[in-house]
Amino acid sequence: MSEHAGHADHKPGGMSRWLFTTNHKDIGTLYLWFSFIMFLVGGAMALVIRMELFQPGLQVVDPHFFNQMTTVHALIMVFGAVMPGFVGFANWMIPMMIGAPDMALPRMNNWSFWLLPPAALLLVISLFVPGGGPAAGWTLYPPLTIQGGMGMDFTIFTVHILGISSILGSINIIATIMNMRAPGMTLMKMPLFVWTWLITAFLLLASIPVLAGAVTMLLTDRHFGTAFFDPAGGGDPVMFQHIFWFFGHPEVYILILPAFGVISQVIPTFSRKPLFGYTSMVFASAAIAFLSFIVWAHHMYTVGMPLSGELFFMYATMLIAIPTGVKIFNWLATMWRGSLTFETPMLYAMSVVLLFTVGGLTGLMMSITPADFQYHDTYYIVAHFHYTIFAGSVLSMFAGVYYWLPKWTGHMYDETLGKWHFWLTVIGFNVTFFPQHFLGLAGMPRRIPDYALQFSEFNQVSTVGAFVMGLSQLILLVVVLKAIRGGKKASAEVWENPEGLEWSVPSPAPYHTFETPPVVR
Repeated sequence: MSEHAGHADHKPGGMSRWLFTTNHKDIGTLYLWFSFIMFLVGGAMALVIRMELFQPGLQVVDPHFFNQMTTVHALIMVFGAVMPGFVGFANWMIPMMIGAPDMALPRMNNWSFWLLPPAALLLVISLFVPGGGPAAGWTLYPPLTIQGGMGMDFTIFTVHILGISSILGSINIIATIMNMRAPGMTLMKMPLFVWTWLITAFLLLASIPVLAGAVTMLLTDRHFGTAFFDPAGGGDPVMFQHIFWFFGHPEVYILILPAFGVISQVIPTFSRKPLFGYTSMVFASAAIAFLSFIVWAHHMYTVGMPLSGELFFMYATMLIAIPTGVKIFNWLATMWRGSLTFETPMLYAMSVVLLFTVGGLTGLMMSITPADFQYHDTYYIVAHFHYTIFAGSVLSMFAGVYYWLPKWTGHMYDETLGKWHFWLTVIGFNVTFFPQHFLGLAGMPRRIPDYALQFSEFNQVSTVGAFVMGLSQLILLVVVLKAIRGGKKASAEVWENPEGLEWSVPSPAPYHTFETPPVVR
């Protein structure tokens, strides 16, 4: 027996603390650091793409490697940066928000995390094996994926491992929220971040096995003589698209719902008002989750589906704008006549409301079937999904990091550096992706390393913006390390207000125009 046996307060030090931890805060920290490292790796790949596209012609990388970059960049950002980042938030905050001592299944929690680094390593190694990495876009469409070397098999294996991790994490989150709430905390009293994660966890459980099925069928097509997606053997590559997007559309809401939860915590705090329309926010989140399963083929308008199918998916896609609009309205109503202060988390939250709305409006344009035939596979699509995934999910993660960093570290972060990070990121983001709307409308195809001369200027602007945005992420690293190492101690009420207002609601509540006006005596 160890000399420490029987000491309840013994904590393993060094590496074993992190390898064997069952503490939700330690596991949350591991997820967040893993997410940030993957964010930098995926960002470096994006900069390779933008360098190649700085001018027409082929200058930096060969076309095959360019396609590998677009594929691995996307897979790393979706499965390595955004999803693990929000699971990190969930691990840290959900037990504290519902009054639980830890997650329901702490050992499984540890395993969920430690599946990620080997999977990430496998994906990056795929770039260096004979035949190169996957070069089929993150959607992995056959026939591109039925050919290709060993790197494609590595990628399929990576997706399986990441899927197992997500499923275990989801089971853990559902078990924790359903069984470990403090007495008196009913479902309708939970913070909105907890609600969005509960809904997200069910989405993950329903959609990840579909992706696993799709890539398993790809694997058997490649090595075991099946022909699910090979027309030569009676298969259909369009079937892959249906299976993939039945996972892929709920997936984009898996990326954005926890972001909505973060924003719904940040905005009320810095508005010094409770969230407007809590119940409608919960139902809107559930409606988004339900509708996300019946819109998948709006990614596939050009495959030749029947007109009735196109109409159904067009109307269903337009319908999903309603609950999303409810959320935007409620955030604006929360800020309306509040006592706003503009610390870094609030700046990020407000930028999310503005920029995500831009992404939503371009999404509405793309939902219109005949118009989408023009937008399909152009840079308009690239601009749209970066305004939803980067401006929606990633900027929300930044808001959450600045918001909870004092709670995590016990120290205030450097507000000046935080604001520098915010402005450089948001300006760099818009300079990068706003011109891509025009490129797409003018017909520049995506995932192509070369382009016609008339697209040069917008591409150069876009590349400059990308480097500003990418390099400014190093400021975040400095901010986090400074807060971990020390600085001003965070008070019990972290977000003090210089005007001396109370923590959450000014008292008495200010008169606002949502109710009948007071009687004038």
